[in-house]
Amino acid sequence: MSASVSFGRLHRPLIALATCALVATLVPGTGRAEPERPRATAGGYLRVMARPDFQGGDGRLGYWNLHGRLLNERPYAALEGRLDILQEVAGRKTPWTSLHARVEGGSVGNASPDNGSLGAFRLSQLFVRAGNIGLEGVVWQLGTLDYFMGDLGLYDLRPAQIFLETVGFSARYRDDSVDITIGVGDSGYFIRRDQYSPILTAGLAARFSPLRGFEFGLGGQLLYEAKVPGNRFAPHTTPGLDYENWLRGEVVQRYAEANPGRLDDFPNPAPNDAVGFSAFAYVGFGGGPLRWNNLYARVEKRLPDQFSTETFADRVFRLHLSALTDDRFEAMIGNEAQLILIDGVLDLSWGLLYGHSWNDDNTVAPGDDNRTFMSTVARFQAYMTPEIHLLLETSVAREVSHQGNLYRGYGDSVFKSTDGLTDPRGLEFGDRRVRDTWQLKLGPVISPLGMGVYTRPSFRFLYGLQWSNQINAFGNSFVESLDQFNAYGAPSQRWHHILALEVEAWF
Repeated sequence: MSASVSFGRLHRPLIALATCALVATLVPGTGRAEPERPRATAGGYLRVMARPDFQGGDGRLGYWNLHGRLLNERPYAALEGRLDILQEVAGRKTPWTSLHARVEGGSVGNASPDNGSLGAFRLSQLFVRAGNIGLEGVVWQLGTLDYFMGDLGLYDLRPAQIFLETVGFSARYRDDSVDITIGVGDSGYFIRRDQYSPILTAGLAARFSPLRGFEFGLGGQLLYEAKVPGNRFAPHTTPGLDYENWLRGEVVQRYAEANPGRLDDFPNPAPNDAVGFSAFAYVGFGGGPLRWNNLYARVEKRLPDQFSTETFADRVFRLHLSALTDDRFEAMIGNEAQLILIDGVLDLSWGLLYGHSWNDDNTVAPGDDNRTFMSTVARFQAYMTPEIHLLLETSVAREVSHQGNLYRGYGDSVFKSTDGLTDPRGLEFGDRRVRDTWQLKLGPVISPLGMGVYTRPSFRFLYGLQWSNQINAFGNSFVESLDQFNAYGAPSQRWHHILALEVEAWF
């Protein structure tokens, strides 16, 4: 295989990948008689689409993948390269090592707001693996550590995932019946970005395959953010914060009212530790008409936020939020079954998803931190020929707010209310606590590699239809104000239609 690459001033991660491939091409192998696999390999993923939206939307049928990923996601591209520094020899337990790098991002020319800018891409994975060193069958990894056990493909979710945020060191042992990974590292840069604080992360994942067609796994990780006195980005708590006053941006104002002339005595933050965690369980099985079934359960506790600011009396006050945002949880259970309904004629991929989020600190306002969501998605794929298919997908989803109204059912509904009544200081939004959504996607699919719901590349020509009891339940640029001088008007649409031409491929 030969390849020629020409490039000018490219993004640095792309240059790194190209350099790896070039070095591997120029450096000679070890000169064995039998054929060798290439020292440098690359693979990736892409999706790009045209979805003209004449209802003022952003080209997506709904808000997010709760309704199925199809027509609800944006363009994306990823390229992962591997360079064998010391090649693994088949049948021999000699040491080997390889370098891996992955560049990915969600911008494609003419199909996204960034218009294909390489600035929208990032070097998301960079690590070195080595095997047969010290312990036979153990693969050591140093660098980024992302690990997951499959996914819910219809939703593009990975409930059985650890170390997405982590850079560090891991060890993995794998044979025909056991796959165990253990690791430790730091997640501070992924979570805190330019407000970095060290977050020690340790995790374990284990998968077992005791029988043909059956496997199960479990795992989890613990995140610990230590207090560091003097570091303004480490966890701190401002004493006496009230959640409702914080939501309204009135913490300092209320302090000034209770303590006239004593703004200089506003409480200083106190350092403290912060803990987060996630845990998951997985069961996979299949056989006969059931190609495979993935069942996942996951629970997670988020790390607290760092701080926010309020301006009062021409002074800026920093409010540290560790104790005010440290009780946020989410539990999720999801299942996806891939079924053969009529062999060689009709397949079905059927997903179910349930999630519950709760925030023990927030007992006053509706939001995504206190809600339940549930969804079912069914994708039928009929095969007219091995390469020409007909796709039909439908979904039903319900989202329930547990602390009042969160959704707008009418264009003139109140923005903030108390028990559904107009209240300019209310903490509710809209006029209903439940959002129901139905979607339909239909159209032909061209699949050069043949039959299969997840066979790629896939060229799709789709019509999408959504109904929701919330108005304008899709990404849009409407002016929501009810002001009489709103020059653009305020459309109220429950139905949303889009046409899509798109391609998706692994390579």
